[in-house]
Amino acid sequence: MKIKRLFTIFIFILGQQFVSAQPLENWEADKIKVVQASGSQTIMHAEALFEDRWDQLPQPQFWKKIMLLSPDSCLINVAANRQVLDKMSIRDWNAQTEEQKNQTRQALREANGLPSDTRIYVTTGKNDFYRFAEVYPSLDKGVAAFERYGVDPWYAQSILLIESPALMRKSATGAYGAFQLMPGVARLMGLTVNSTIDERKDFDRSAYGAAQLIRHICIPEAKKILDRHGLTYNETDLWFRLFVLHVYHAGALNVAAVVDKIQPTEGSQELIKAMWQNSAAGFGNNSQNYTQLALAAQLILHDMVYQNCTEISPCVSR
Repeated sequence: MKIKRLFTIFIFILGQQFVSAQPLENWEADKIKVVQASGSQTIMHAEALFEDRWDQLPQPQFWKKIMLLSPDSCLINVAANRQVLDKMSIRDWNAQTEEQKNQTRQALREANGLPSDTRIYVTTGKNDFYRFAEVYPSLDKGVAAFERYGVDPWYAQSILLIESPALMRKSATGAYGAFQLMPGVARLMGLTVNSTIDERKDFDRSAYGAAQLIRHICIPEAKKILDRHGLTYNETDLWFRLFVLHVYHAGALNVAAVVDKIQPTEGSQELIKAMWQNSAAGFGNNSQNYTQLALAAQLILHDMVYQNCTEISPCVSR
């Protein structure tokens, strides 16, 4: 994380008090109890994905395929909308010369009626990273932890699914733990991270740090950005939750930059889709993909639950 971003967080924290909050009841209706052979879990349902047809968007569907695909295979796809043009062995793709790869791309453009300047990506399968069966048991703990700290547990579930805590390894930028906190941010959120102790590896402490970050930084900064553009929002709307996830991943300054570029007239699914197509400051390809991955992971979780459960019931009457 850049020094400027850390400084912004530090200044913000000086004006905040870390007081406990009562859990908001407006997310209670999103919780379901799932009973399987291995036991019961309380998780967040995925109904909002289907109500607003997020599940029909090509980007989440593309990443769903990638998350379930073996790394020895790849999907050749259109960069702009993730339309899949072909699937092949990554060994066969890499065996080609650069000229042959360009010829393959051009042949796919012509076969699909695409302009000659259409950017085409080759994306390998990532089911070696996204180990949903191993992550699943931690979702209940994450949901419960965020509720204790008065933070919407939808964020816990989403972050756990896409950061794959089953691997517990540091990212190239130094993020670590189930919620992939950077060391400086973890310290600012009250965790001990030094040469001998790293509380990020402890699930409960990592959950505490992530919950504090979302409650005291990400949600308030997301609101500031939206308010500056005169956009209305509901904190439990899926598009708003995804917007907050972008702040969690990319930082408020970078999210503000891309929203300034887009100049949206309303807060909705259209804003999130526009963020997938635009870059600004430090908001680039990885940032664009982050909420696409979140949606894809929720779709996979939904399939897992309904394929393997013996009973599903709401945690509160609706």
